Amino acid sequence: MSDEHRAHEELSKQLNDPKLRHEYAKRYDHYQVGWLARFLGWLLVSSGDLVYGTKPSYAKFKAIEVVARVPYQSWEVAAYTLLSAFYRNEKRAIELAKTSAFSRLAQDNETLHVIVLSQIVCKLKQQRFFRHTLVPFLFALFYFIAVYFLYLVYRKAALELNYVFENHAYHQYAEFLERNEAVLKHRICMYEFLSFYGRKVVTEYEFFESVRNDELIHRNTTIRELEARGYFCMPKMPEEDNPQGDAANLARS
Repeated sequence: MSDEHRAHEELSKQLNDPKLRHEYAKRYDHYQVGWLARFLGWLLVSSGDLVYGTKPSYAKFKAIEVVARVPYQSWEVAAYTLLSAFYRNEKRAIELAKTSAFSRLAQDNETLHVIVLSQIVCKLKQQRFFRHTLVPFLFALFYFIAVYFLYLVYRKAALELNYVFENHAYHQYAEFLERNEAVLKHRICMYEFLSFYGRKVVTEYEFFESVRNDELIHRNTTIRELEARGYFCMPKMPEEDNPQGDAANLARS
């Protein structure tokens, strides 16, 4: 397990605390994406709601997670494409390599989600080929191609589109946990891939709680990628005046 992986897992656990999660989330809660990312995000989310409904469900989450891995794969492939052209520009090469590192970590994390969710959906006998295999695959194929070319020509919009999708996923998981807390806390969730990945959960509530936190981390990290590249600068939060506070440190994590 890499240092980055350990740091992610530790942060995900800390975000189970509602107060800390609120502080971590609020810095980017009201980030305004550009018109292109807003339109593409609306198209993606609306299409998913049309097929799977607006309410969160196991089947909908499986489809979401199949698609959620795609932008990170696209970024990584696009970054290597750009490295082929800018390998002599050392500063640009370092930026692209950092993006690739984040993309790889996020891909592995989203893979955990989709594999465990697939096991749960199969166990509940909710698997349907058209809605849960073919449609997500077609969504993912379109999304991969669109994000790949978008990243090459307009990186800001590519990252903002991911913000829209991850923000939607975060709120869907939060709603699912709130609606089904009692049931989820009595359902055991123990699969080999969880151990392989290094995530320790016992119940489905703990699993979905960790997934909700993962999506929030991905959402915030995506926008910090934009900040790091100098696309914009978020206003300083009052809590950041106290660097010793847990909430302030989490907000900058």
